[in-house]
Amino acid sequence: MDFRKHTLKILPKRLAVCRLNADAPLPDWIEQSDFYSITRTEEELTVVCDEKLVVPGTKSETGWRCLKVEGPLDFSETGIVFSLTQPLAESAVPVFLISTFDTDYLMVKERDLTKTINAISAQGHQVITENRGQRSEDRGRK
Repeated sequence: MDFRKHTLKILPKRLAVCRLNADAPLPDWIEQSDFYSITRTEEELTVVCDEKLVVPGTKSETGWRCLKVEGPLDFSETGIVFSLTQPLAESAVPVFLISTFDTDYLMVKERDLTKTINAISAQGHQVITENRGQRSEDRGRK
């Protein structure tokens, strides 16, 4: 099945995924992050933010890079996440996903960033890298 091809932009900072107790107050430092996401459930409070802001002792997983799917995306569009995660699953790249009203964010470990760019570019998606706004199809050209 063919899905629409998307453009993704790599956000510049490394992120952390933090786990706090379900009843914990929101951390004071969260709003200092240019990009953050907060999810509270009955079991936990998950915060995604700039890894440099995470207070020592906070349970967290660091070293994540974030790729923003250029949007806005329509709620009726199907296959967006599948078209991005299928090639990553085939390349053994773990992902963490965040969705907002307008778009989706795909997070991968920094060590897997090149593999991620190659895998999703091979499927026809374009990736704008942080160095000079270079698109994935321009790599290797002078």
